[in-house]
Amino acid sequence: MNKSYEVEYCNLELRFERRHLQQLIRDLIQDGYSLYWSENDSIFIISVRTGRKLTKLRFERLGQGYKLVGNYVIKDAKLAEWLEKLIGDLRGHAVVKRFKDRQILIENILFGEVIRLVEVSGMEHKVLYQKSPQLSVERMTQMFEAKTAEERIEALRKQMDEELDHLHEALASKDQEGAQKSKEALRKIRRALMELEW
Repeated sequence: MNKSYEVEYCNLELRFERRHLQQLIRDLIQDGYSLYWSENDSIFIISVRTGRKLTKLRFERLGQGYKLVGNYVIKDAKLAEWLEKLIGDLRGHAVVKRFKDRQILIENILFGEVIRLVEVSGMEHKVLYQKSPQLSVERMTQMFEAKTAEERIEALRKQMDEELDHLHEALASKDQEGAQKSKEALRKIRRALMELEW
């Protein structure tokens, strides 16, 4: 039976400031890791030795900050804990695959929070957790448009009341031209209302 510990981090995206990198290096050294780092204009690399394996964490320069990118296979439980703490603290994104005893647990993490957890055993996939969906941008737009439509209907009804007053005055004073203009305006308002209420 395979008892090995292995975690794969895919589509990892964490944003760092330089002080976070310095703190990460200090903390890893305090935890007993042997490491070195190198830097050029576009990338910062921290190489962490875990047993006989060397893990190179690649940070792309992003303006004044950095972004940890790429896919990583970590076989050291303590280093995996470090990465997961960083994902949570920095509200990062990742797909985390945990390989243990012929079973894979897959976590989809968005903004530092697990939104989906799937267990894979052989050919079987079982969703253990799925966060209820947030309002989509499309749904929020629809809600906003509905509110805007209600406000527009209210404004058109006020316009209709005013135009009916103008029509009444024009008819009372036998102003044919004014009455015709009011009727035309009322037709336009009615058409706009029908479109909005449809």
